Amino acid sequence: MNQDLGRLTEIFDRYPRTPQSLIGVLQDIQKELHYLPSEALEMTASELGVPLSKVFSVSTFYNAFSLTPRGEKVIRVCVGTTCHIRGAKQLQERFENDLGIKAGETTPDGKFTLETVACVGACAMAPVVAVNDEFHGGVKLAQTKKLLKSGKKA
Repeated sequence: MNQDLGRLTEIFDRYPRTPQSLIGVLQDIQKELHYLPSEALEMTASELGVPLSKVFSVSTFYNAFSLTPRGEKVIRVCVGTTCHIRGAKQLQERFENDLGIKAGETTPDGKFTLETVACVGACAMAPVVAVNDEFHGGVKLAQTKKLLKSGKKA
């Protein structure tokens, strides 16, 4: 068994072994491993007594889940209308240049994933960049390196 998957026993132990625990378990696995590997989905199905097809269906339905490895820090640039008007495209391009990846990709060292999102619902703060679950409003191009550095420390 993969060394990372050994840590999943602790996650399963936090929940009742019932189908109702599925989303909570998947959220914790995602947080621990930064994605949902197929082996983890199989273990989840077995541990919770849920068909693998159901586990896979739930893990592909919700955008919060990823079946491919993601970085320790996920940078999301809002590209909704207001953010777009206020410079989100330039922010996205700066992050792409600084990280050497395109939106939707993860750095080779596994530290960062860059994503764009349609809207984060914080238009008054546009443009908005989220680093994991921490939201930053009114982001200027000069702040992108600072956001990356703060992400590297964690």
